Amino acid sequence: MSDKVGRLTLWGVEVFLAVSEEGSVSAAAKRLGASPSAISQQISNLETALGTELMNRRERPMSLTPAGRVLRKRAQTILLEAARARSEIAGLDLSQLGQLRLGMVEDFESSVTPLLIAQMADTLTNTRFELETGPSHRLLDRLEHRALDVIVAAELEVAEDWRESHPMLQDPFVGVVPKGHREAIHTLPLIQYTRRHAMGRMVAHHLSEQGMRLTQRFELDSYRAMLAMVAGGTGWTILSSLGVLNAGRYARAIEVIPLPTTPLSRRISLTVRRDGVSEMASEIATRLRPLLQDQVVTPLVAANPWLEGYVKLL
Repeated sequence: MSDKVGRLTLWGVEVFLAVSEEGSVSAAAKRLGASPSAISQQISNLETALGTELMNRRERPMSLTPAGRVLRKRAQTILLEAARARSEIAGLDLSQLGQLRLGMVEDFESSVTPLLIAQMADTLTNTRFELETGPSHRLLDRLEHRALDVIVAAELEVAEDWRESHPMLQDPFVGVVPKGHREAIHTLPLIQYTRRHAMGRMVAHHLSEQGMRLTQRFELDSYRAMLAMVAGGTGWTILSSLGVLNAGRYARAIEVIPLPTTPLSRRISLTVRRDGVSEMASEIATRLRPLLQDQVVTPLVAANPWLEGYVKLL
């Protein structure tokens, strides 16, 4: 076997597949969380290893050469078999897992997430942890494109065959008004969570079905900014109970009340690819449930007793 063939790597194959699917280096770099220069270098290394050009770089979007089309046919199989091997090895002995790329919904950033990683690090002493926090739709996209191994996020749509979900938490939506001003839902404008995100669209659709007229005056994508405006008496808002849990210094200036509509909730689940590290999903879920009880359910119900039975483990 020649040295060139020996330099073919799984990372190079993953980069090639991303570029071929996205049609550009910059889009592939964004998808994989790498720099465009690093992506270009990987493609060059792969072409050197195989001794042929794989992409027509002068075309926009990039197209594949005949050799590139052959490799693309095999690339998915190569990555799938690698993922299956990794999953089977992890299932035999989690302590041998070399890397875990974990995505957590941003609501858990300061509470559940650091405790979960610390617990897992005590057991998985040989594992390198990579953490990404963000909105649920972005984490799901990253999981689908193999940039993450496991995510804990809101379920946004009907489950598809490529993924496996473990329900963890029922997260109800609540009204948030200035302290002592429950009438604010009738006298102040609604500060909406952005409809660019799935949660905002979910709330807007629910309110529309309930016959509530929506104001277009305030639409924000920051929980902290929304809570600050409520605390200042500018308006009232609707958030998930997890959003309220992170109220911080605004907690004393706001009041959490039931929705002025029929109840609405979302489900937080642990999700993995079926061809990924599915064997360790139950292990992570087992570690996560008591943390959710201690860090989410118990403090929320203690502060708002009426939430008992609405926010709960699944």
